[in-house]
Amino acid sequence: MSKANWYVVHTYSGYENKVKANIEKTIENRKLQDQILEVSVPLQDVIEVKNGVKKKVQKKMFPGYVLLNMEMNDDTWYVVRNTRGVTGFVGPGSKPVPLTEMEMKSMGIRKDDVVIDFEIGDTVEVISGVWENTTGIIKQINTHKQIVTISVDMFGRETPVEISFTDIKKM
Repeated sequence: MSKANWYVVHTYSGYENKVKANIEKTIENRKLQDQILEVSVPLQDVIEVKNGVKKKVQKKMFPGYVLLNMEMNDDTWYVVRNTRGVTGFVGPGSKPVPLTEMEMKSMGIRKDDVVIDFEIGDTVEVISGVWENTTGIIKQINTHKQIVTISVDMFGRETPVEISFTDIKKM
């Protein structure tokens, strides 16, 4: 069994959610859950101002495109390519090209999981960035954002500073 990759499918503008629903229905009907793992229409939160009123709305990050995490084979290619509203895969000619790791990270699809070996109360040294060569004590750890809040001594006062997991080392 081959490894699943992320592919981009071009759709008619405004049909992204319909295409997603149709592909998901076909996956269920043809029992392709082990080959087409995820269908996604990436959204982002945007604040719109209309008539002086701020409103938080979700907008499509890539209008006209749907992302698929799937194993590419003749069956999955046929199912996706022949879904109503799909104009084709993104890639040269008829050959779909999977997204690279860098492309997925830049779009926010995949993030590196950083394994940390420190905990609250540990003393750490900042190894890069504005606070390089500064030492501090970890006061808070946010694994979701992959940052720690450390307490540094600045002008004789304790000051909280947020630092990325990758910018610190345990002392």
